[in-house]
Amino acid sequence: MVKKIGLYFGSFNPIHNGHIAFGNFFIENTDLHEVMFIVSPLNPFKTNKELLGQQHRLNMVQKALLKFPKLICSDIEFSLPKPNYTIETLNHLISCQANVSFSLLIGEDNLVNFNKWKEYKNILKLVDLYVYPRKHRNKIPKHLLKNSKINLLDAPKLDFASCDIRKKLKKGEVIRSSVPTSTMAYLEKNNIYK
Repeated sequence: MVKKIGLYFGSFNPIHNGHIAFGNFFIENTDLHEVMFIVSPLNPFKTNKELLGQQHRLNMVQKALLKFPKLICSDIEFSLPKPNYTIETLNHLISCQANVSFSLLIGEDNLVNFNKWKEYKNILKLVDLYVYPRKHRNKIPKHLLKNSKINLLDAPKLDFASCDIRKKLKKGEVIRSSVPTSTMAYLEKNNIYK
């Protein structure tokens, strides 16, 4: 039997309850057996001005996923050449995992610019895309909406953003309802984002 794994790439700066809800949604509403949270050292599309060190972000993801056996954490990109491009990580994963079928999990906001990703056509040859709604459907290029490898899912829209959490922490505001308990404890213990 082929194991089906969804790949959820992110900086997780920090991981929040929306990320976990996103992973669980795909487990409960698709044919995936697991969702792999791939902690990206540096997103080629983002500046690293507010990016916490990769080991801190990895530690928080590992702790946050302990209660969810079908959500797994990966540091695979830490050992790959930088910058990390999805196509290269996919090629690496596919080459070293037999009997595994991968799917890429993204939000609609990422699908809007998907045709700017490195070798995006080759990504679509390798994997299906499962797309989570983010109020961007009207901005998605029509040729992507028609692609049979791209699956737009109907799911509740969650209003969580790591940048908002960082801003609140800097202001000393309460974020307990936005992040897992383990993340809050880690942030407080290490005096992060203050």
